[in-house]
Amino acid sequence: MFDRQQENTYPKNLTVGEQVDLPSVYGTFKLIPFQDKVNGLEHIALIKGNPQPNQSTLVRIHSACATGDLFGSLRCDCGPQLHQALRQIEQAGRGVLIYLQQEGRGIGLMEKIKAYKLQEQGFDTVDANLKLGHQADERDYKDAAEILHYLHISKVDLMTNNPLKMEGLSQYGITVETCIPIIIKPNKHNAFYLQTKQERMGHKLLQQAFDQEKAKFENLK
Repeated sequence: MFDRQQENTYPKNLTVGEQVDLPSVYGTFKLIPFQDKVNGLEHIALIKGNPQPNQSTLVRIHSACATGDLFGSLRCDCGPQLHQALRQIEQAGRGVLIYLQQEGRGIGLMEKIKAYKLQEQGFDTVDANLKLGHQADERDYKDAAEILHYLHISKVDLMTNNPLKMEGLSQYGITVETCIPIIIKPNKHNAFYLQTKQERMGHKLLQQAFDQEKAKFENLK
């Protein structure tokens, strides 16, 4: 079991569930569920190995995406990012994936599907959210930071393309030592979405994927 004998502070805003083994196609992880005491949202930490308090730990903070993670939607890159992160953690032999219930960048499934409908009418992913009265990204990473602190992790090598995740963790006392991009090649269904995330939301290094696929998506110029 993951060693919590040195625990001296539990998360202030989270209830910690039981720890179990999770054998998966990527390897065997320790799974610990958490529940936010205020809004009731349930999160998951998948732990590989035994992260050390004084060492930087490979970490992926992944926001839930039912359409991408469960059903393989091609409208986003969420599912491929999740699976690639699990593979990288397994290969490293040590790391943590935190799965947050933040569907639709924090607006929930019903509103996310409304945003999809607007995207079918020509809105990009940012303007669709704004049209519905939401921010472009409503996520907060307090719960993720509390989970990391519970695991005695204060320094991370963060797998992300999103600068807001780096800032979000930093404001809750987590030091991002390095940022490791997760590059997913675009397809005809998500190319405009990925371009919007790069140009309007500051996501980094996606251009590498566009360059690799430019013969297929010349309209992205």
